[in-house]
Amino acid sequence: MLEKYGQLEHRLAGEQQTFARPLRSVLQRAPVTCAREHTLAEVAALMREEGVGSVVVADADGLPIGIVTSHDMVGVVAEDTRVRTVEAAMSRDPVMLSANAFAYEAAVTMLARRIRHVLVMDEGRLAGVVSERDLFSLQRLGLGEITMELRLAGSIPVLTGLAAEVRKLARRLVAQGVAPEQLTLFVSVLNDRLSQRAIEIVRKRHDLERISWSWLAFGSEGRFEQTLATDQDNGLIFEAHDNATPVQVRARLLPFAHDVNQALDACGFPLCKGNVMASNAELCLSLDEWRAKMKGWIEVSMPKALLDAAICFDFRPLYGDAPLVGALRDWVGDRIKSHPAFLRHMADSALRARAALNRFGGFATEDVPDAPDSVNLKTNGARIFVDAARIYALAKGLPQTNTVERLRAALGGTGADLASTVEAFYLIQRLRLVAQLQLPETGNAAVNRIAPARLDRVTQAALKEALRVAKELQDRLALDYQL
Repeated sequence: MLEKYGQLEHRLAGEQQTFARPLRSVLQRAPVTCAREHTLAEVAALMREEGVGSVVVADADGLPIGIVTSHDMVGVVAEDTRVRTVEAAMSRDPVMLSANAFAYEAAVTMLARRIRHVLVMDEGRLAGVVSERDLFSLQRLGLGEITMELRLAGSIPVLTGLAAEVRKLARRLVAQGVAPEQLTLFVSVLNDRLSQRAIEIVRKRHDLERISWSWLAFGSEGRFEQTLATDQDNGLIFEAHDNATPVQVRARLLPFAHDVNQALDACGFPLCKGNVMASNAELCLSLDEWRAKMKGWIEVSMPKALLDAAICFDFRPLYGDAPLVGALRDWVGDRIKSHPAFLRHMADSALRARAALNRFGGFATEDVPDAPDSVNLKTNGARIFVDAARIYALAKGLPQTNTVERLRAALGGTGADLASTVEAFYLIQRLRLVAQLQLPETGNAAVNRIAPARLDRVTQAALKEALRVAKELQDRLALDYQL
């Protein structure tokens, strides 16, 4: 298996430049389209004539309204032979990405949403379709193969072995210089697949009938920003049926959550020291209980509440009934709009973590065990961008949880300031990954620290500039919230 994943690693690293290409350069041909009124027989003939496995269904203006594949048509006809039009067989609301988006964004989107096609749009018009085969053929990219093995894992011991190989793969990719934006997305999506399979395996041992529930990802996992050193941050949201009380439902869910947390620990995600886990009864709550908890965070705004809010407001559904999570997110957005003081308190709390620069513009280093004259790239670097992005996203009611996506959506545009902010965040993330690579996989308190004096002069200068950008972002936050 080591040799096998070593080959996958080389393929992934070799594809870095391909992944950095815009989607418009990946397209193989013009899109094949049809109208919703076309019959399945007509679309099947079109597929055969054009030599394609999918056709985009467009409206009268040529805008995509769905996509139909040969697999879709076989499935729907098998269920109901009376189906005649392509509209009945198509998948509605197909996923679309800009032609300027990078190829790796399409790859991650396919993995995250478990889809096989992404529509590519150029200035509002359909430019083409990128398929799973385009990106995940074994001759080019091994991610599809890895996710397939994760999906087929039948037990936690098997999953544990695969998890170890994924971590080794990630460490090798860091060593080979794969860009942090690509790497953290790949790591997070692979960890998602691994966690989802662990939940599926454990679920078979528990009676969860008549309960609607969703596993929540918090923190770096919720933001798609997991690095080489990450513990568990998760929770559960549920809705009772048959007049069951939340207490009764929680009593059924907690043993399941405990077993999942233990399974994830066995797979290399250490138990959270702060007990931010679904097996904690305070984080295994009904939708109404989550609303009440978040209402307290938003309206009370005490220091401890703000810390909890920072961890939990990056939530996203990982497995289960996603609409429950959507309902909670909508409620949070409305509640924050009616309590603007909450964001001011969050901004004040965020400003307490200062960029690792002294008043003369040099590095503000600290002496800690195992890391003399070092700076904490997480607390005094990356966290500044994460906190600011969260506040701006909550202020605008944005659905994004990823830091860079939040910054792009909240700050708007593609100007030099935004580009510098994104570049600075990713530089710090890259240095964190490199620092983590130098240390054992677990158990080192200095995992996010780096000694600037050990960096070459060019990297030192780049890190100083990145920290100055972080300080400027905090200055903007202070100005916006009059702090």
